[in-house]
Amino acid sequence: MTQTLNPETTLSQLSEQSQEQFVSSLDGIFEHSPWVAERAWAKRPFNSVDSLFAAMIQAVEQASHQEQLDLICAHPELAGKEAEAGTLTKESTGEQRGAGLDQCSPEELVRLRDLNSKYRAQHGFPFVIAVKGLTRYQIMDAVEARLHNKTEDEFHKCLQEIGKIARFRLDAQFSA
Repeated sequence: MTQTLNPETTLSQLSEQSQEQFVSSLDGIFEHSPWVAERAWAKRPFNSVDSLFAAMIQAVEQASHQEQLDLICAHPELAGKEAEAGTLTKESTGEQRGAGLDQCSPEELVRLRDLNSKYRAQHGFPFVIAVKGLTRYQIMDAVEARLHNKTEDEFHKCLQEIGKIARFRLDAQFSA
């Protein structure tokens, strides 16, 4: 279960937390990947969301290829089996709902799930995109367009999108 900071918790207070508390406070920023916060903790203190974000991104960039792949694979398919089963994280649920993925028609669900399946078969990992500000139609078009990319390019694109997702989540957690 994701534990978020008390609304009054500041970056200064976050920086004073033990590693275990710090990781718990930032659970959910990087989907099912507490190792990112564990490694960023060493870069304390954080005087801005920018510095916290930079430390977390650096942890991802310095991770092994396998750890990066595991991070990508920790992301659920859009409107996939996790959404259908109600097992998405609260962050993913809100993001997918915000993009209207919970309002797909049966035909749209078939199209999106088919695109997800083709993408995974071609690249070996799920399609990842920061859905904030996008419609379900834009998302489906993006999956279709990215099917034609090289797997190495998609690997890096997914990591970039994961960075965007993390930034949105950090901004939401520390919004005034």
